[in-house]
Amino acid sequence: MPGVFDRLAGQADVVAELTAAASAARARVPGQGWHEADARMVHAWLFTGPPGSGRSVAAMCFAAALQCEHPEIVGCGECRSCHTVLAGTHADVHLLAPQGVNILLKDVKETIHRAASRPSTGRWQIVVVEEADRLTEQSGNALLKVVEEPPSRTVFLLCSPTTDPMDIMVTLRSRSRNVALRQPDAAAVEAALLAGGGIDPERARWAAAVSSGHIGRARWLATDEATRERRDVVLELPMVMHNPGRAFPLADRLVSAAEQEALARNTPNDEREVEELRTAMGVGGTGKGAVAAGRGAAGAVKELEKAQKSRRTRSTRDSLDLALVDLAGFYRDALMAGLGVADIAPVHPDKAEESARLGGHYPPASVLGAIEAIQECRAAIEVNVKPKFAVSAMVGAIREALG
Repeated sequence: MPGVFDRLAGQADVVAELTAAASAARARVPGQGWHEADARMVHAWLFTGPPGSGRSVAAMCFAAALQCEHPEIVGCGECRSCHTVLAGTHADVHLLAPQGVNILLKDVKETIHRAASRPSTGRWQIVVVEEADRLTEQSGNALLKVVEEPPSRTVFLLCSPTTDPMDIMVTLRSRSRNVALRQPDAAAVEAALLAGGGIDPERARWAAAVSSGHIGRARWLATDEATRERRDVVLELPMVMHNPGRAFPLADRLVSAAEQEALARNTPNDEREVEELRTAMGVGGTGKGAVAAGRGAAGAVKELEKAQKSRRTRSTRDSLDLALVDLAGFYRDALMAGLGVADIAPVHPDKAEESARLGGHYPPASVLGAIEAIQECRAAIEVNVKPKFAVSAMVGAIREALG
């Protein structure tokens, strides 16, 4: 029988550890203190790994295994609890993620309050914190307080691309068991794409080969024509960098594509949230309270729309960052070709001819300067420089590096 952990690509060691922990969790006596628990199962976990390695997927699979109702199989993937956890609708699994740039104190407090109660339907109250590196000092301290003195039936699953204490509070990190995921190879990504069905095998193989082990990116490339078109725009940029009349407009197009992608991916959820809020506040009703409800709803909707705008900004940055990683990968391939390194797999095997031609035309130091300019652009966007300005400056810096 396929289980929930089949969704993890190339992470056999991680699956073994989490399965053992979920098995140990079943043997715990309800209400037992954590200090008396089986050492395989702890109350706080930190999932780390490079982008696309499956940190959040691992956390949700573990949450499903902990709540699984099957009497013998841990994380069966078939019971109601497994289905609802993976669908994000389980009453006792709470997702805490940035609604904008950071995870705010008010969001942490709301989640902790819900998670402190007894489980309503499952074995555990589970808090999954996506992008824990985006906790602010205040929200991180609030979460630390409850992690230090956890309720006996609450489990915390934190996800972050790094264990660097500059990104995650060292005290929060030290109270969690680290599960390090590695970048899956192309074969593992291809298998993960084919496991879900509905994807052409040839396209799955191509997407796995060009996604640098990023499973989510591979799935988008395999299933979404617009994503493939955006990648083509990104990888065209190095080939026209010598021509400012083509390079700068193409860079603007790159930023616009990231904004459109963020809008397309967030709009359905944004509209649903607004409609649910208006319904919850009684907008459209009749009676004495209808007018007051309308006024209150207007303010609440305005606050929600502000949060949604912040979330779209974050999505735009994330989309643009993936594009910049693709661009850096092209110049990396060019650098390897220029140095004559043949035993390292290219990031973009389908563009090997173009990257080799560029690598043969420019000295390695110049190509390395282009890569540095891309990294500086990524850092600038992360500290709130407007993407259009940052990318335009990057194009200028690359042109200068290449001479």
